[in-house]
Amino acid sequence: MPDLADGIARFQQDVFPAKADLFARLAAHHRPHTLFIGCSDARVVPELITQGEPGELFVIRTAGNLVPAYTPCANGVTASIEYAVAVLGVTDIVVCGHSACGAMTALAEGHDLSGAPVVADWLRHADAALARTAGLAAGPEKTGALVLQNVYAQLANLATHPSVAQALAERKVTLHGWVFDIATGHVEALDAPGTVTALAS
Repeated sequence: MPDLADGIARFQQDVFPAKADLFARLAAHHRPHTLFIGCSDARVVPELITQGEPGELFVIRTAGNLVPAYTPCANGVTASIEYAVAVLGVTDIVVCGHSACGAMTALAEGHDLSGAPVVADWLRHADAALARTAGLAAGPEKTGALVLQNVYAQLANLATHPSVAQALAERKVTLHGWVFDIATGHVEALDAPGTVTALAS
């Protein structure tokens, strides 16, 4: 905790004054352009990866960057998606997976999650991705393939949400799949199933 307190002090002394005008505008206006759905992993920081300013990204972080398919039951992920799309009017949605993902590693290697039953239940939202990689032997190759397939699966789940489906039909929003490599800093865009493009060299 002392490190966090020191960080707050540095923010208030050095960072905030330099961005005071920006924060003054943000105090009255909240219009992010992108909904960024990423993993809860502490190594994956959307604002750092994109070098975005405060107010640009509306961020949802979940274990395994999982997006439950739509159901009428209220939950935090569904409510946040609806708010970003229907109220804030974001024009882009990114689902970002990453290398060395603990959730995908657990699935790829068949870890015993009996001691974490809620986690095990949550990871069922990756069942489609797991099925697509069923023929691969456990190991780094399967984990990498699962990370990739999981992004596609979560984009499909995302499109089941009525607010997203309507925005897609009206061409008001564009979906994007990304994979972030922690070791190199590279971000790859998943243009279509089986197609990967580096976003920057």
